[in-house]
Amino acid sequence: MLTLIPFFARRLVSGRTARALVACLMLVAGHAAHAAIPIQHWQHASGAKVYLVESPVIPMLDVQIDVDGGSRRDPAGQAGLASATADMLSAGTLAHEGQSALDEHQLAEAWTDLGASFGAEVSGERFTLSLRTLTEPALLRQAVALAARQMAVPAWPGPVWQRDRERWAQALREADMRPGTHADRAFGQAVYGDHPLGRPTTPETLAAFGVDDMRAFYRQHVAACRANVTLVGAINRQTADDIVGRLISAIAPNGCPRLAPVPAVEPLQAAVEQRMPFDAAQAQVLIGQPGIARSDPDYFPLFVGNYILGGGGFVSRLMTEVREKRGLTYGVYSTFMPGLQPGPFQIGLTTRPDQAAQAVALVREVVARFVAEGPTEDELRAAKDYLVNSFALRIDSNRKLLGNVANIAWNGLPLDYLDTWTDQVKAVTTADIRRAFGRVLQPEHLVTVVVGGR
Repeated sequence: MLTLIPFFARRLVSGRTARALVACLMLVAGHAAHAAIPIQHWQHASGAKVYLVESPVIPMLDVQIDVDGGSRRDPAGQAGLASATADMLSAGTLAHEGQSALDEHQLAEAWTDLGASFGAEVSGERFTLSLRTLTEPALLRQAVALAARQMAVPAWPGPVWQRDRERWAQALREADMRPGTHADRAFGQAVYGDHPLGRPTTPETLAAFGVDDMRAFYRQHVAACRANVTLVGAINRQTADDIVGRLISAIAPNGCPRLAPVPAVEPLQAAVEQRMPFDAAQAQVLIGQPGIARSDPDYFPLFVGNYILGGGGFVSRLMTEVREKRGLTYGVYSTFMPGLQPGPFQIGLTTRPDQAAQAVALVREVVARFVAEGPTEDELRAAKDYLVNSFALRIDSNRKLLGNVANIAWNGLPLDYLDTWTDQVKAVTTADIRRAFGRVLQPEHLVTVVVGGR
């Protein structure tokens, strides 16, 4: 959150004011760790679902709009379309309601003049629009109006896309010179097969679409009826509903087109190994398989168990066995990445090419033993202490709180999810972890990708 101070320095912050804001932020973080976080929730007349947390300490507002338009919605052969559509929203606007058109530079200057920001980004599942602004009434009105204009009449200029496409394609070609790129691509394709989540973006897929495809994708997916709108900041419910109305009205003309179902993520039926030659000082190793959806009832046992296995940095079992005891890597991690659909369970490390086979064998052994036996009581106690005591750091800024509430909205979690989070962690037992890992992971069906090993 401290990074916000330079961002708004021109309008708000200097000297004593900055120190006061820092003190307020620390107070909010400590208070949020011990008190309920009241999330107000209602459905807007447009069908959009609204989630609001009033945070009056700092005069700012964060807004996030999520719709089902992530990369899993890219058509076959057009990987990158969702991301390109999001990027091109900043390329300018058409003339609108008596206002002149803005090119990309004029649009950027308009946001700079307001001391605010607006943009779009894409993940595997979500197409996300984000607004950040001060809540001084005149500035807030102008920022919301500019965001609504950008959402309503993006210009989709062809020459800008041609320029950006070439830059993106060149970046992809340069990335192909790094072993990590090959490892990520091979891992995704091995875990997901023909599923859209496993399709890589390449210069060829970028060349397969243009601005007309972006315009159509935007109208198809950025729909008010499917939007989740999350607001965190110094506003009340009445103001929030007004802001939602102005932003959602910008995309109301898109209607509510039906979306085709996304294919299910299938479990692996056998182990997959890919060992790819690459002249590099370090071999890249990725190991894993399809994991869980966020709705999985064993989310917390898997979350806590993964902290012990490989998510806890230097205190994790993988780090102890692979780095500390045998010196095969500087670092190794494991993670679950759940969403509406099962995201991957992934273990990653780099090692000397001549040690890759030894490192892979050891990781597999550690995973198999953890799945079979689970953690010790001492490991679980230490994990709980850390996770519970560090919870305040997960919500110690507007942006972090926004992300957590948007996660609640996207995954349909209970509104008291953040209030009960520490209790859920405390309730996990070693038996829960052993049962959950035994159900979800199949050590005999792991994907193993090694790029640059010998």
